[in-house]
Amino acid sequence: MEHKRAVILLSGGLDSTTLLALATSEGYAVHALTFRYGQRHAAEVAASRNIAAHYGAVQHLVTDIDLRPFGGSALTSDVGVPKDRPLDGNGIPVTYVPARNTIFLSFALAWAEVLSASDIFIGVNALDYSGYPDCRPEFIAAFEKMARLATRAGVEGTAAPRIRAPLISLTKREIIQLGIGLGVDYGLTTSCYDPSAGGDACGRCDACQLRLRGFAEAGARDPVRYASNSVVA
Repeated sequence: MEHKRAVILLSGGLDSTTLLALATSEGYAVHALTFRYGQRHAAEVAASRNIAAHYGAVQHLVTDIDLRPFGGSALTSDVGVPKDRPLDGNGIPVTYVPARNTIFLSFALAWAEVLSASDIFIGVNALDYSGYPDCRPEFIAAFEKMARLATRAGVEGTAAPRIRAPLISLTKREIIQLGIGLGVDYGLTTSCYDPSAGGDACGRCDACQLRLRGFAEAGARDPVRYASNSVVA
C-alpha cells in the first residue's frame, strides 16, 4: 500500500523532530525540508540530516535562502542573543526572524504541490513560543486559506492543501512526553540559539530555557550537551 505523502518542515530541533516521529507513526511518507537561511545556529542543519536519515524520510532537501541581508533578528545578524531572559515576559523578542514561517511554508507549499501532497506539517507551538507571531493558530489558519486560493489543487478542489500543526496547543512538557512515547532520541536534536563552536548548547537563551524547563516538568533528562559555563552544567 502506498503511503500518503507529506512535506515536513524540519529544523533539527525538539519540536520538528517530535513532529516527524508523529507523522511517521501515522503512516506518512515524509519529504523533509530544511533551510539554510543565514542563521547563526547552523548546527541545526547537520542535526536535521541525521534526524531525516534516522526516520527514513523519502527525501530530505536542504534549501538555501539568505535572510541575512534583511537583518532584523539576532539569529540572522550580529545582534546579541538574549540570555537569562524571563520566559513569561511580554513582547516579541529579538530572536524573531521576520516572516520566517511565511517564507518556509511558501516553499513547502510549492514542493507539496509538485509532489501532489495535501499535508504540510509545521512544528509551531502557541504556548511555549517565546512571543513569535507566526506560531499562532490565527497565522496557521490564514496561511491555509491562502494556500487553497493560490494552488491548482486548491482551486480545482482535487486535494486542497492542509497545514498541519498538531503541536500548536501543547506545552513543551507535553511535546517531550509525546516524543518519549514515540521513542524519539532527543540526543539527535539541537535547540540552542547560540551554541558553542563545538555544538554545546548555551543553556541560557530562550530556546535552551524552554527546553530545559520542559524536560524538568516532564521528569526526564535532556540528553544534549551544555557548555561548561552554563547554569545547567
